[in-house]
Amino acid sequence: MSMRLVEKCVKLSTHKNFLACNKFGYHPRALHNGPDTIDELLDIHVVKKEKSFDDDEEELITQRRLTSTRRESLSLYRDILRATRFFMWPDSRGVLWRDVLRQNARKEFEDARFETDPEIVTRLLIGGRDAVQSALDKLAEKQRQEIDKKQSGGDRP
Repeated sequence: MSMRLVEKCVKLSTHKNFLACNKFGYHPRALHNGPDTIDELLDIHVVKKEKSFDDDEEELITQRRLTSTRRESLSLYRDILRATRFFMWPDSRGVLWRDVLRQNARKEFEDARFETDPEIVTRLLIGGRDAVQSALDKLAEKQRQEIDKKQSGGDRP
């Protein structure tokens, strides 16, 4: 009996509907290329829920993000302090612009100290970087104009 079963299987497997020909010979033809089980089908086509982190992992990710923005904030503050060294002339009240700019920067940073929204923090950081760069560019342009003015005035006898 088992011999008959084997023969039937061989006959079925060699039938042209179950075999496909390619340049390497005959191989079993797949009826479909899709999933074999319902679970596989659902895994492929159903939108999966995002990976859920436990509280410790979420806290670690939040801490890393905060550490990164904290580092960027401190870097920006240091850059502001470095940039204010170039503003050595007094304002109308007789106070050095360097001191005025430093006080304003300190006030701005203190006002935003407890901001937790990442979008707002990022916007503040970008705005601060742009403001520092803009101030330094204007300062450099004014100094170039002053140097050109002195050189053109110094050339005349």
